[in-house]
Amino acid sequence: MTDTDPIAGVLLVDKPLGPTSMGVCARVRGALKAGGAPKRIKVGHGGTLDPLASGLMVVLVGPATKLCNTIMAGEKRYLATIDLAHTSPTDDLESEPAPAAIDTEPTLDQIEATLPAFTGRIMQAPPAHSAMKVGGQRAYTLARAGQLDALEPRPVVIHELRIESFDWPMLTLDVRCGKGTYIRSLARDLGRTLGVGGTLAGLRRTRVGRFDVADAVGLGDVPRTLKQIDLLITPEVEAILAKRRPGGQA
Repeated sequence: MTDTDPIAGVLLVDKPLGPTSMGVCARVRGALKAGGAPKRIKVGHGGTLDPLASGLMVVLVGPATKLCNTIMAGEKRYLATIDLAHTSPTDDLESEPAPAAIDTEPTLDQIEATLPAFTGRIMQAPPAHSAMKVGGQRAYTLARAGQLDALEPRPVVIHELRIESFDWPMLTLDVRCGKGTYIRSLARDLGRTLGVGGTLAGLRRTRVGRFDVADAVGLGDVPRTLKQIDLLITPEVEAILAKRRPGGQA
């Protein structure tokens, strides 16, 4: 990093429940501008977190926004709490959950025995109420209008599923997965396989690639004024900046 380099870097934020990912970016952008950054400073992130989810957001600043696709393609880790007694149209608590018809509550051993079927490279149908586009329209728009019941399955990779806790009907899983995996779909499909409900009741992202939420700052603790010194300069960011310097290869 040199004195002539543009403002660039990474900020790890522990997003609370409620704010949108773009809301977090707006907060960071405002703090950067208060610290002297240009009004048009670019701020992005390496993977969306829904308002109902908390945890690690990798916020990218300036030229570092070019790393968005690279970071999004990395492995993610989540703590997912699944309500096995209910289902919902959105597969989470964004819509009203309804009690599932259950003959027998599954045991911990039965749940353990089911998990291998959901690890490795699997086919997974995204939630109908998702932001995926179908014929140029968002899937959730079609689903809300009663024009879409389900989406076609597609391949995703789930590296590991580990049970953190189980107290009927709540099951908490530690999930390591690849790009494009819907944890809502995992909750739904696991419940169907067990013959019970499956609604995602809570989600916290704990890791994105090599970045860990333990190293993140809470959104409420983000300074009102952010400067270059507050940003993390990774080797990837340094490589981008080096190409912009005189003699570098753009």
